Amino acid sequence: MRRLTRIATPVALTLGLVLAVPALAQQAEAPRLTVTGEGSASAVPDMATITLGVTAQDKDAGAAMDSASEVAGAILARLDGLGIAARDRQTSDLSLQPIWSQYDNGKGQEITGYEASNRLTVRVRNLSQLGDVLAAVLDDGANRLSGLTFGLQEPDPVQNDARRDAVADAMDRAKVLAEAAGVTLGPVLSISESGGGYAPQPMMEMARMSAVPVAAGESVINAQVTMVFSLGE
Repeated sequence: MRRLTRIATPVALTLGLVLAVPALAQQAEAPRLTVTGEGSASAVPDMATITLGVTAQDKDAGAAMDSASEVAGAILARLDGLGIAARDRQTSDLSLQPIWSQYDNGKGQEITGYEASNRLTVRVRNLSQLGDVLAAVLDDGANRLSGLTFGLQEPDPVQNDARRDAVADAMDRAKVLAEAAGVTLGPVLSISESGGGYAPQPMMEMARMSAVPVAAGESVINAQVTMVFSLGE
């Protein structure tokens, strides 16, 4: 005679799932508040980055490149004399391109010469030298100055201050919103960071350093955080 064996596991499993669904639904529907806070911190810059170079033209391509290279070599030698370390200077562009004539009476263009360019990016860690560096490289033949920016050699402490400011801003916003909505602000569920970085500020004051006037202004670092809070009744 056969024996029928009852298996209770599927029934128990189904009952467990039925009981778990409301709990998960309640957890998913728990009220939350998401806010974004912004912060900033500033400091007096202690480093400058300049982009300079030389452009030379000649009918012969090799002669044009030789002229540009000669001036670039003189600039590098001058930077050596001013104590600018090798790690703080880098060739950022080296190019040679033809110079074309203008169209004349319907005739086609032709190459009349060549233009060679050598561009160098230099970091000056002692700002008191900045005017001297600029004046020296101009004296040595640099005829292009395409960028001058100020920054911080150690930005992390300022960045952390900006983050603290952003978190405090997010907390303040969350408190105001919760109070206005008549709910209780709960603990922080998550924090994420986005955006941030340097924000150039207007140069408010010019100061003459040696022969070239420059203004350091201030370096501002921004931070942005998104915080999620739980809400009570």
